[in-house]
Amino acid sequence: MAEVDKSEKVTVNVGLVDLGQIDLLVDEGFYANRTDFIRTAIRRQLESRAGAVDDSVSRRTLTLGTLHLGRGDLERLRDAGSTTEIRVLGLATLADDITPELALATISVVEVLGAFRAPPAVKAALRSRTV
Repeated sequence: MAEVDKSEKVTVNVGLVDLGQIDLLVDEGFYANRTDFIRTAIRRQLESRAGAVDDSVSRRTLTLGTLHLGRGDLERLRDAGSTTEIRVLGLATLADDITPELALATISVVEVLGAFRAPPAVKAALRSRTV
């Protein structure tokens, strides 16, 4: 997967004084650009709350990182009469050849904190099962 596919764009409104302070730090060479500052600030905040994140991931039984399900994965579940729950902190993807009917027959819950990529019709079909 290309590096650009591993990230999501987030828009943040920042006060003018805060923005000016960020620009000053960039001008002084502390950061390469505004994006570098914001990413660094986010990482530091996440590091300071790592214990809380770990506890929540464990309590909510989330997969940390990425989860990809292909058509074959879901067909095996359907043929076995089983279903699965998609619970991910990170990125969850469903293959482009998965049909809404197959998804509904095999996926009981979708809880994704991060990004969920699936064919539009599949996402629409699973909307009622999304936490």
